[in-house]
Order: sequence, then structure tokens, then C-alpha cells
Amino acid sequence: MALVIFTDLDGTLLDGAYSFQAALPALTRLRQASAPCVICSSKTAREIEYYRDKLHNRDPFSCENGGAVLVPRGYFGSPAGAGAGTGACKGKKAGYDIIRLGTPYARLREALVALREKGHVITGFGDMSADEVAALTGLPPGQAAMAKEREFDEPFIFEGGEAELAEISGAAREMGLAVSQGPLLSHLRGGNDKGKAVAVIADLFKRAFCAGVTFAALGDSAGDLPMLEAADVPVIVQRPDGTYDRRLQGRGFVEAGGIGPAGWNEAVLRLLEKGFAEKAGA
Repeated sequence: MALVIFTDLDGTLLDGAYSFQAALPALTRLRQASAPCVICSSKTAREIEYYRDKLHNRDPFSCENGGAVLVPRGYFGSPAGAGAGTGACKGKKAGYDIIRLGTPYARLREALVALREKGHVITGFGDMSADEVAALTGLPPGQAAMAKEREFDEPFIFEGGEAELAEISGAAREMGLAVSQGPLLSHLRGGNDKGKAVAVIADLFKRAFCAGVTFAALGDSAGDLPMLEAADVPVIVQRPDGTYDRRLQGRGFVEAGGIGPAGWNEAVLRLLEKGFAEKAGA
């Protein structure tokens, strides 16, 4: 056990067509090296399970912007969650030990209604049909239905620009909630984020394996910032236009030489060859 990869999905391991084809060489090398690949995404557990099956991935994962950590039963040899995450709600779910870090979805929906009552023109996934989610995101209808099975995070769209989003974020903070921004959608959530989920999972790996472990994280947008900051080696991939998210630049993160999964592939192969220093900028 030497390297654990944490990765975002949309725009990072997956391209705009939701394909990971460009990352196959690195994914194969990870499996050969028995290096865990931990998905940390804004997607729901059902969506992530769909991609884990396609990726032949059996590692822990985090769904809905750190809303929960799901560990396959017995992965660490004993029930996950013991001592992991102060105040975390622990339980079981269909073959997983689950550590709940997020705010229940019903509370988020109440807050979204309250934001509308304050005059914000805002529409969440809970207001949309699966067909409407598919039209907005480009997801196939079946995956759009999975995207609506939310427990800890409400993706939304709104009318207005950055100033409007700042107002929505401020109103959410007054309600004890938070707003994060992804490549396509904004997200209403509680105090959870990807970084807190990474900390929980990293602690589980450290407890299970006494040898030194390097934690790398790959992302592409501001919603990935907490995850990147929690890693030993934070890596950002290029957006479809070949640029990096300006909100992630200037922080000493490693910049992968490629868009989405192509950049992911290049970066992970270099990590496996120990081409990166253990700390970005070192």
C-alpha cells in the first residue's frame, strides 16, 4: 500500500460525454498496482455505483459532495467508521458501512423553497422530472433518474450571474447551509464537503495500513477544492477549453497536461511512476 487516489468524476475522470475511455491505461495500471481509486463526487450513490460497476471498482467512495462515505462491508477487515469522523452518523446500507456527514435532503428542499420566497429564481433537481434533468445535464434518462435519488445535496440552477450566486450563498449561510459551484450546476448542502469525506476515508486507510500512504486527489472545479487541499498531491486537470479553473490556480497544485480524463490518465501514470513530489510544489 503506497498510493491512494481520490478522484472527482464529471470533468475529471469522465469527459463531457460521460466517458472514461481516455483514462483506461492509467486505470489498468492502478488495478495492476492494487492502488485504491476512491471516487468523491457530487453524484448520488446510485450513480457512483453505476460507474463503479463499469470501472470494476470495489473501493470505498463518497457521494453528494461529501454527504456520505460508503465502505464495502469488510473492506478494512472490520466495520468502518469506528473513530472516523467526530459527530458522524454511522449505519449500514446494502452491502456497505455508511458514514453520514451531510444534512438530510428534506432540510435542503425546505431551504431551497425559502430561498425562492426571498425572491431568488432558483430551481433544484427536486423540482425537475428525470427528463428535465436529462435535458439539462446530457445524462441518459436512466442515469438522470439516478441523479434525482438524492439524500444530502441539492443541485440547482438560478437566474442571474455571480452577484446573484453570492446573494444565494449568503442567504444559505444564514440558514446554516452552504453553496458550492461545479462545472455545470451549483449545489446546496450542509457543512459537509469532499475534504471532510477524504479525511474520514484517509483515516480508515491509515488505521488499516501502518506503512506510509501517499494520498493524491484529482479534480477540475471549485467544488473539488476541499478534496484537493486534503491530499498530499493535489492535481487539477484542464477544462474542455484547455484552461484550468482559475479558482484552483495559484495554490501550488500540480497541473495535469490534458483535458478531463486525458489529463487524469497522464497525471496518474506519472504518480505511479513516482514522477510527482509527495507535496505539490516540493
